[in-house]
Amino acid sequence: MLLPFFQKALTEAGCDEAGRGCLAGPVFAAAVILPKDFRHPFLNDSKQLSHGQRNELRPVIEKEAIAWAVAQVDHLVIDEINILNASFLAMHRALDKLKVNPQLLIIDGNRFKKYKDIPHQCIVEGDAKYASIAAASVLAKTYRDDLMLNLHEKYPMYHWDKNKGYGTALHRKAIEQHGINKFHRKSFRLVAVPLELKS
Repeated sequence: MLLPFFQKALTEAGCDEAGRGCLAGPVFAAAVILPKDFRHPFLNDSKQLSHGQRNELRPVIEKEAIAWAVAQVDHLVIDEINILNASFLAMHRALDKLKVNPQLLIIDGNRFKKYKDIPHQCIVEGDAKYASIAAASVLAKTYRDDLMLNLHEKYPMYHWDKNKGYGTALHRKAIEQHGINKFHRKSFRLVAVPLELKS
């Protein structure tokens, strides 16, 4: 059961990202401020939800949230500043777009780069504990999935409609067969390295 808030006194925004471990495409992040009494029967960490459940939740979150925003950082910047810093930057960009200023940030994960002068609390597996982080995970995931589905239309050989850019065996095999394209993250290990046989 998700907790409705980390604390009751301050206006808090939940933040999460999607696509951090992918081999291709941008990393997305979302920031969401929910009413303290927000409830939905299957709001949860987006990884625990089906594609259909996430898409059903998204318009509910967007309609009922006090404020929400989604932002992205592309593969070129990821290669330049590394994926951890790119994830922080995506969260900062989402926070920049919020129409309401939060007084506290609750962040999924164990690390974050301070945003302005707003205090933050890092929460490991926060997307499975707090409603606003779970809502942010749903928005980040669905917006990223939509983008990867659009890219799949241009580059069907990578099967991004199924793997969304993650390093599945099918995706890695496609890279070996077709090479990389301009959306792949060159700083990532794109092709699995075969294990050396021990004599």
